[in-house]
Amino acid sequence: MKLQDATWQDVDGFSREAVVLIPTGSLEQHGPHLPLFTDSLIVTAVADAVEAILTSKILLSPTLWLGASGHHLLFPGTLSGDFDSYMGAIESVAESLLPHGFRKFYVLNGHGGNREPNGIATRKLKAKHLSCTFAHSGYFDFTKAVIAETLEGPLKEMRHACEAEASLMLHLHPNLVRPDKLRDDGLVSEPPLLGVVHHFDEITEQGSYGYATLASAEKGKMIFDSAVKGVAQEIEALANGYFLRGL
Repeated sequence: MKLQDATWQDVDGFSREAVVLIPTGSLEQHGPHLPLFTDSLIVTAVADAVEAILTSKILLSPTLWLGASGHHLLFPGTLSGDFDSYMGAIESVAESLLPHGFRKFYVLNGHGGNREPNGIATRKLKAKHLSCTFAHSGYFDFTKAVIAETLEGPLKEMRHACEAEASLMLHLHPNLVRPDKLRDDGLVSEPPLLGVVHHFDEITEQGSYGYATLASAEKGKMIFDSAVKGVAQEIEALANGYFLRGL
């Protein structure tokens, strides 16, 4: 059930075994070829598709679109929440529904910069509500195998406005893609370094990272379908109940 379409009586009568699904996105630059709302559009499409499969087992929150996007702010149009306010929005959704008996919450992410604050927010909620279940992942976590098999460029992973993300947008919202501006972009360190925090004006020329010129709607459909399948399986397991066993 979609929260935005429900009445309070619909919510009151909904199963308390349902999983509250909270999508998180962003409004940030995606190079010259994809719209600022790309992350929010994709994660919303995945969440909507999963809700359509598991209507009686999901209470779907509207997407929290103001992401943690400070690393993109030097590109005009990007909007960003500070970490405390961003995490506070997630916590507030859960805290609003917890008093009404909902006990299972899943934060589904569509923006890489949200990953760490999503983890902190769900850990804070778990520490406060020990008997409840909190989980988080990115839709892209369920697409790694398909991406590795499908992408033609040398970068076999989801990055930013890249071959994979541009393919998803060509599949979901082709009217918002600027095909004449698709470009390959991204700078790498020499020697290679792990763990350095960069802003995107430092590691790209025009904001994208990857081989977007190789994107196609066909690739996007395969990536999208794998995301929906993986997220649906995860949510269904939480809704039905799971147990922990020894190794």
